[in-house]
Amino acid sequence: MTRIGLSTISVYPESTAHAFGYASACGYDAVEIMVGADSLSQQIEAVKQLSDHHEMPISAIHAPCLLFTQRVWGTEPWGKLQRSAEMADAVGARTVVVHPPFRWQKEYAAGFVDGIKALEASTGLFFAVENMYPWRARRRKGVEMYLPSRDPSEHDFANATIDLSHAAIAREDVIAMADRLGSRLRHIHLTDGTDSAKDQHLVPGRGDMNADAFLQHLAATGFDGEIIVEITTRKAETKADREADLRESLDFAREHFRQPAHS
Repeated sequence: MTRIGLSTISVYPESTAHAFGYASACGYDAVEIMVGADSLSQQIEAVKQLSDHHEMPISAIHAPCLLFTQRVWGTEPWGKLQRSAEMADAVGARTVVVHPPFRWQKEYAAGFVDGIKALEASTGLFFAVENMYPWRARRRKGVEMYLPSRDPSEHDFANATIDLSHAAIAREDVIAMADRLGSRLRHIHLTDGTDSAKDQHLVPGRGDMNADAFLQHLAATGFDGEIIVEITTRKAETKADREADLRESLDFAREHFRQPAHS
């Protein structure tokens, strides 16, 4: 059965440790580790201890491939993915989430599709390549900043991630993208967004991406990967406010993603 997990980035500026506490308190099924500036998120034994303490499985590792994590685990991109795979294997996660290369990472980008295939073959893990978006100001068309492209459905990846906030910036139809990917759709970052140049990561249902219809479509078409709530709660004034957003997101996911009962 598909699990509804929580990305640790959803509680920023609180820590990875706090994310496990929120996930447990709210009733999430699992946690996705965003490897980032929080040094604890980079330590295999630390996240294993958190997982054991909270009895909360780790479903995925998000490799440190954001702009602000460019120096986490060094600067060599394949080395970052290998370390992400090592963490995933050690903590029992099956999936590594990875962004496509930035356009200035030309050598990395040139071998990206084949390199991801090779990593999956050597590790036995899913490397789920995430959809990204053009960088734009306000309502302008924007500049394509990812190679070989921002849309994993355009390439021969065995596994992919759909992020609804990224799709909002790109003005993509996520149901159509899911249909293009078919069984290659392995992972969901459940969030929301509007026609904005900002990566908003709203609570699902608060944007205009029809996240409810998307989840219903996934359930109807037999999606069996992981659904991870990845929202921004930076503006929450109190811990109670943050927890309320996390609970609302979980309730939304469970209401609209209803898998058929097995006899």
